[in-house]
Amino acid sequence: MSRISPNPVEALARFGYGARGVVYGLVGGLALLAAIGSGGQTGGSRSALQTLLTQPFGKLWLILIAMGLFGFCAWRVLEALTDADHRGSDAKGWGVRGAHLISGIIYAGLAVSALNLALGRGSGGGEDKAAQDWTAWLMNQPFGQWLVGLVGLAVAGAGLAFLWKAWQGKVAERLSLPGDKRDWFITIGRMGFAARGVVFLMIGGFLVLAALHASSSDVHGLGGALQALQRQPYGWVLLALTALGLFAFGLFGLVQARYRHIDAPDLDDAKAAVARVAR
Repeated sequence: MSRISPNPVEALARFGYGARGVVYGLVGGLALLAAIGSGGQTGGSRSALQTLLTQPFGKLWLILIAMGLFGFCAWRVLEALTDADHRGSDAKGWGVRGAHLISGIIYAGLAVSALNLALGRGSGGGEDKAAQDWTAWLMNQPFGQWLVGLVGLAVAGAGLAFLWKAWQGKVAERLSLPGDKRDWFITIGRMGFAARGVVFLMIGGFLVLAALHASSSDVHGLGGALQALQRQPYGWVLLALTALGLFAFGLFGLVQARYRHIDAPDLDDAKAAVARVAR
């Protein structure tokens, strides 16, 4: 019997998980070097990608990462529209699917930044400035401060959910892990989700402060959160632990790329779902 060719949507999703893992691995690795005083930096994902330009085949790596992140964006959007992960249509299901849709949009922006860097179209901009720009735009809308505050609470809520997931150890629910590596992979995943929980809580807190002070300059992204940790008493320890967790999440992304269960829709179903939304 001939082997059935893989679903192209599934291939995109796996490529995307891998690319996201590489980005987190870079961020965590560079932040760890900064924590122990061996170079590195705490500039966030865009700055981490920029460091690739100085490496052998740096532009090629950036293009591959950009393609992977676009794939991850496509998977997140299709998962949200088609409920490929079977989240359901109750309030919790729609909440998760909505979060995945927003996640897809964010990673599309990061993919564009990576591609611009590879093509020499500017530095791609800093995460803090990008976050401050969209916060300023949102704050100028009707009820803008309230909206920024709600976004901040939602981001902080996601951080708490990540921390709870790490605490419970439920990081492998959608993974088909080999028995001899399962405990090791789960430990890596718990470390990664704990670190993501910390930085999401901090980013959400920055947004809430921005809403209270009516000042978009209070907003910071991932890099700003890492720098804030570094400024605390024993900041190098806090930064090192968080950086290790982010690096672990990067490794876990590669595990997801290999072992995650992905019930991807075929191309016709995916096109139909997008067409329904467009109408």
